[in-house]
Amino acid sequence: MDSTPSRSSSSAFELVSRALGRYIPRGGAAEAAGPADAGGDRTTHRPVPAGPAAGSQEQILGAVNLDRQLMITRCNLDAPVFAGLDAVAGRPFADLLPPWDVPTVTRRLRQVVETGEAHVARIQRLRRRDGSELVVSLSILPAAAPEEGLTVSVIAMARRLHLYAAETAIGTSLDIGETAQSLAESLLAWGDVAAVDLDFAVWTGEGVAGQVQRRIRLRRAALVPDRAWPEGYVTPGDDLPIDASRLLAQAVLRNDAPQTIVIPDREAVERVLDSPRVVRALVPVDRSAGVACIPLVLDAEPPVVLGVAEVWRRADRPFRDSELFDLQELVARTAHHVDLARQHQREHTQVLALQRRLLPRSGGDTIEIASVYQPATPDSAGVGGDWVNSFPLPDGRTAMVVGDVVGHGLGAAATMGQLSMEARALLSAGLAPDEVLEHLDETVTLLDDAESGLTAGYSALGSTCCIALYDPVSHQVALSSAGHLPPVLVTPDGHTGPLALPPHPGLGTEFALREPFDVHTFLAPPGSLLAFYTDGLVENPALSIDEGIDRLADAVATVHPWDTLQQAARHVVSALAPVHQRDDVTLLLARMIGYRKGDTATIRLPARHDAPARARAQVFALLSQWRTRDDTRDKVVLLVSELVTNAVRFAAGPITVRLIRAGNGLLCEVGDSGNGRPRLRRGDLLDDGGRGLSIVHRLTTRWGVRWTDTGKVVWAEVAR
Repeated sequence: MDSTPSRSSSSAFELVSRALGRYIPRGGAAEAAGPADAGGDRTTHRPVPAGPAAGSQEQILGAVNLDRQLMITRCNLDAPVFAGLDAVAGRPFADLLPPWDVPTVTRRLRQVVETGEAHVARIQRLRRRDGSELVVSLSILPAAAPEEGLTVSVIAMARRLHLYAAETAIGTSLDIGETAQSLAESLLAWGDVAAVDLDFAVWTGEGVAGQVQRRIRLRRAALVPDRAWPEGYVTPGDDLPIDASRLLAQAVLRNDAPQTIVIPDREAVERVLDSPRVVRALVPVDRSAGVACIPLVLDAEPPVVLGVAEVWRRADRPFRDSELFDLQELVARTAHHVDLARQHQREHTQVLALQRRLLPRSGGDTIEIASVYQPATPDSAGVGGDWVNSFPLPDGRTAMVVGDVVGHGLGAAATMGQLSMEARALLSAGLAPDEVLEHLDETVTLLDDAESGLTAGYSALGSTCCIALYDPVSHQVALSSAGHLPPVLVTPDGHTGPLALPPHPGLGTEFALREPFDVHTFLAPPGSLLAFYTDGLVENPALSIDEGIDRLADAVATVHPWDTLQQAARHVVSALAPVHQRDDVTLLLARMIGYRKGDTATIRLPARHDAPARARAQVFALLSQWRTRDDTRDKVVLLVSELVTNAVRFAAGPITVRLIRAGNGLLCEVGDSGNGRPRLRRGDLLDDGGRGLSIVHRLTTRWGVRWTDTGKVVWAEVAR
């Protein structure tokens, strides 16, 4: 080892070395190790008074200088805690590392050489001569000019410092796996292998309080270090054998009181596990090993075990009482974070189930539907309030709804579910898209009332929604939007672009700012493709929102008419969704098909007394041409006669009769200019009128009313 280090005040190595005198007790690693190890760096340091204070010093610094080839040129690791490290000039720094850490640390060292940017405070293990390991905080600093190479400063992790570092690292994520991994990495300071096994109920987010007596089923959540393990050994994601779960549960729940247990050596481990298969599943090394099992206990009455942390080490290094206290303290602090992650997982699962429940199932014969819902990453605030839905209406049309509720989590999900179900109910009742949005606007305003709202303490003001109704006969789409991003339309002639919709502030805005909801009607001939989405798909920090929508339009335009629509939707999302997703991504693609021309017929009649007779004659002729069964034909003729008679009596203006042959049924529609709602009522035996709707009710499988700009349409379906 070089005994004449440079005195340049700009050397990082010298700065660290001069600071060592205040931390290193009298004597050094070489002196403590004996004459055989005395060939190291003999730099003189300011003496530290002997005594208990010196001997109890916990935080120890050291420094190692490297050249550009990552070879050691000199070193200052004189403190007793560094004894046994072969830091010899001329040897590669990689010799100080465990084999599985060599690629990662070497890559970090080369990055600092190439970029000149320091890598600070990496928790790392160094390997001693005897195979034991030392946990240190490693900082890699570039050498100051004119020197080349690196200076690696080393801080041996004192007990309290390590506990503090572990506590700050654990609980930074609400993901169960990441929380368990942080705990396992921290536990590795006390052993050679660390594992964390969690109760299966933690993974599913189920309630765990008050279930001490139940049978614990464990699944491995984390395992360090990362290396190739023998066949049969339990690795992350695997369920522990039933025997192993039972043994660990019994061990840490003696007399129903959670406690730490220590099995000191391999012989005792095999005797306790009492099964070669369980030994293969749990014991990480062939050489003699002992283990400390520390339960993760949720502070409840009675206490509840969430899982077990296991620390394995060689039998010649038994666990001291002070180490067990440290392990128990660290694991106890972690149990709270694990339970928080469990609760987050439960909320995440519930919201995701609600989201999936609202996704469209199929499009029917007149429209093809495909949807993709991609929730935000677990590190974000959780699943949000985005939703898409598509469903057939009883009158043969198809509704498509997309919305984005403000916020994330259960509050947003509850509001989203309520708005989605309310929209579906109102659309099924025959309301137009703008009328539905008026009701949703009022609902959002009511939900924002902290006293009476269903989601007290959560505000959904500013949520957006877009509703479209597709008529497969006229091939027209009626669309209304409340502040939502415009859908993208691709027509069969190749024209592509977002629909031009008037701006709107969204749902629940202040009364003075509210704008009326407009209805935008456009033609979507068969083969047209309509894309609905939420902002998570098109928002990009590097692009404006208009550029993001243009990118979506370009991607949707590449969908070929013969492409499978679901596969095309996934391709569009994978091409546009941001890599670091911070919001839900939602896409709904709708390919218009419509009815064939020969399956629909429209009859227009003046509102005169002879209209019912003319309607009966034309409908009879049409159904004969369609070769409808006689009994079905008679039902439809009677049905149309009653509906046209009703229109002549109670409405004015022209009457439109439309027949649609759809699947196993016939859909009959009679439109007029009246705005009164037909109501089914019980009639007395002597009443002369009021029996028309009763006849309609008995002849049909279902019937209803929808309103138009010029009046209403009464529709009815008859099985054929």
